[in-house]
Amino acid sequence: MSTKTARSQWSSRFTFILAATGSAVGLGNIWKFPYITGEYGGGAFVLVYLCCIAILGIPMLMAEIMIGRAGSSSPSNSFRELTTANNLNKHWSAAGTIGVTAAFLVLTFYSVIGGWSIAYLSYSLQGLFAGNDAAAIGDIFNDLISSPSAVIGWHTIFMLFAVSVVARGVNKGIEKTVTVLMPAMFILLLMLVAYASTTPGFQQSLQFLFSFDFSKLTAEGVLQALGHAFFTLSLGLAIMLAYGSYLGKDVSISRTAVIVSFLDTLVALLAGIVIFSVAFSNNLTPGAGPGLVFQTLPLAFGQMPGGNLLSIFFFFMLLFAAWSSAISITEPCVSQLMQRFNISRKRSSALIGISAWLIGVLAALSFSVLSDTHIIGLSIFDFLDYITTNILLPLGCMITALFCGWALPKTISQEALDLNDTQHKLWIFILRFITPVLILIVFISNFL
Repeated sequence: MSTKTARSQWSSRFTFILAATGSAVGLGNIWKFPYITGEYGGGAFVLVYLCCIAILGIPMLMAEIMIGRAGSSSPSNSFRELTTANNLNKHWSAAGTIGVTAAFLVLTFYSVIGGWSIAYLSYSLQGLFAGNDAAAIGDIFNDLISSPSAVIGWHTIFMLFAVSVVARGVNKGIEKTVTVLMPAMFILLLMLVAYASTTPGFQQSLQFLFSFDFSKLTAEGVLQALGHAFFTLSLGLAIMLAYGSYLGKDVSISRTAVIVSFLDTLVALLAGIVIFSVAFSNNLTPGAGPGLVFQTLPLAFGQMPGGNLLSIFFFFMLLFAAWSSAISITEPCVSQLMQRFNISRKRSSALIGISAWLIGVLAALSFSVLSDTHIIGLSIFDFLDYITTNILLPLGCMITALFCGWALPKTISQEALDLNDTQHKLWIFILRFITPVLILIVFISNFL
């Protein structure tokens, strides 16, 4: 029996945009995008990245939202609804299954890092960074990840929040939460940018991020832009399939996709201005990855006037970004389980939460008691990251692009998307030829 009649809906396009932006804006925006922008030519990299968003990100985002809204079901069932209605091969639904699997695995280790953000907010509230040197700040981070009880405890708190929100449903849980978290995150971010504009390192941060240095824009930089455009919009995780299934028919998919992409990029750039203004003002060299957020910045906060209050604002913002992403990652898993086994949302949320938490415990312990445990030469944490980032996400996106570009009748997408004939033909051409090639390039480069 079709599940469409009982499907919840977002109360407005605005709430969908907040939820979708909350999904896209996460830890990766704050600790990866600013750094790779500066490393690969600043404004030159941003220009290439925006082109990648336009030719890869937005068309794929439109495709996932369209499939979700057309199927009005769980990720796999949305594909199945379309294949059944149009007499297509039922195996296309593998894209939904792959996406949900990837989302579940990402949730397991993302929750661990999210737990670190709660821990660092706690440290900020206690004023633990004040006056500490690099060695002491490094010890704070190492003590955290090497303590089984600490990492499991923070991981548990983070997971409980995300799962409890999803368990309350689309309108009472996800929608109500993101309408608080996202505006609060934007306000905190703007406050931090205003502060950054008063620091000595502000002009240097702008130059680092936006100066056009094409000599740094190597082939590796272009691949970085491709890869980040591919992952930053939560593509391949079945999130937009799930979120799209709650979207009303009167909402413009193309305009919504453009707005979400714009806000995602804007947040990443503003976060970069804040991070590098603080780092440069304290004569620190910013690094990539967790070290930037959990070591470089706390060191800067500890040395600057008013740094403790600044660190509280920053880690609140980081936590809100992490939680909104975790909620979106959890939703497709819960939706899939609900419809696959015909169980309640609360029971499905509990099963997903407990399962992801257990695997997350192993990931959390890979920095301490399980540090000698390896899978294909990788720690448990790194293995979960590797298999999702390098295999499942590109594979799921590839199938989705081929499905929309080749298998799905053009009349379906033409009716669903508010595009004129020329725009629709361009969208089909991109999904048929350009997107699969770019995904394949990213896929191969990840292995090489």
